[in-house]
Amino acid sequence: MNMFVDQIKIEVHAGKGGDGMVAFRREKYVPNGGPAGGDGGRGGSIILKVDEGLRTLMDFRYHRIFKAKNGGNGMSKQMTGPSAEDTIIAVPQGTTVRDLDTGEIIGDLVEKDQELVVAKGGRGGRGNIHFASAKNPAPEIAENGEPGEDHYLELELKMLADVGLIGFPSVGKSTLLSVVTGAKPKIAAYEFTTLTPNLGMVMLPDGRDFAMADMPGLIEGASKGIGLGLKFLRHIERTRVLLHLVDMSSEDPHQAIERYRQINKELANYDPELLKRPQIVVATKMDLPNSADNLAAFKADLAADKTLEKQPEIFPISAVTHQGVQQLMQLTADLLDKTPAFDSESHDKELVAEYRAAAPDKKDEADFTITKDEDGTWVLGGEKLIRLFKMTDLTHEESQLRFARQLRHMGVDDALRAKGVQDGDLVRIEKFVFEFIQ
Repeated sequence: MNMFVDQIKIEVHAGKGGDGMVAFRREKYVPNGGPAGGDGGRGGSIILKVDEGLRTLMDFRYHRIFKAKNGGNGMSKQMTGPSAEDTIIAVPQGTTVRDLDTGEIIGDLVEKDQELVVAKGGRGGRGNIHFASAKNPAPEIAENGEPGEDHYLELELKMLADVGLIGFPSVGKSTLLSVVTGAKPKIAAYEFTTLTPNLGMVMLPDGRDFAMADMPGLIEGASKGIGLGLKFLRHIERTRVLLHLVDMSSEDPHQAIERYRQINKELANYDPELLKRPQIVVATKMDLPNSADNLAAFKADLAADKTLEKQPEIFPISAVTHQGVQQLMQLTADLLDKTPAFDSESHDKELVAEYRAAAPDKKDEADFTITKDEDGTWVLGGEKLIRLFKMTDLTHEESQLRFARQLRHMGVDDALRAKGVQDGDLVRIEKFVFEFIQ
């Protein structure tokens, strides 16, 4: 059973702020008691945090909806309600977070214990102590808590490896990884033996070490989804050095150059930046009969290729007999020492076009919208208007009047008249219906 999960969709719902309170102090020995309603507490936010112990997104397969707790309501004697605790969700290193509604990448979690707030909790509503004035010293006005943010996200894991092993199936990637690291990938004499990326640490005698991963399922057409390539090409993006393994044991002396070109073509089709990564060509299975002749033919084909800017370095090995393996690891470590870190988001930004078009900037959004139902009821919407509505305590008349003033200042009344609203027409905001009066 394939238990490696590297892409998942989740919902996150932050907590609502607590409601403010309408209260008054009328104690015998408290002169000028007045309003004393406290504020609501802050709603809990939802935060993603890197956990180095995680290797896949497996934990999200059966738990995809996350809800934070709401803040506590305000209390009398000007006491603020308790704020809710934030909900912390553990994710593995190398997780990229994308907002599915906008297609925007909102975070790239690669550092130890790095945190990202993906849904912010709502602020607490204000109690009536904030609405007292000379004209209204005893207001019966309080706010409900602000709604928390809701988002639909895609989490995508890209393995954090210094070195990536690429090449056609059955060229010896898993065998090499098992020889130089403690990883124990499945090894067999048929293609697509490896169905998930495997990661291991290479420890050299001189004290240097680096992470190495094999990238399964790359064949011709991988960048278009053929085989397993598109599913795992994303993991190559974070590697700094590529070891391109080419099988030299074929009966066809020109198969090596053809497959070498095909793999590079798939890398270029997926992301041209990948071909700029340092790449060592590793001639594998040199212990088999045809390998020496095929290697000579491969070198001749490369020398005759005028499209190459420079001839790649070719390093022959046999993972079975360990011939050249230790020297290859030393060469790889030397190349890593000279290779700077790269921008891991370079490819992510180009992928945005594959998702839904980004929503317009909130600055350009209208404060409210007006539509009309089939039964003739006018319907008010819009993010700002709905937010004000949800934060209005409709149980108090003064709060209702305040909301009516807010609508008037926003231009809702004039906009309704321009649409043709008449006295007595019904107007609805979510489930709340009222009568329009000129």
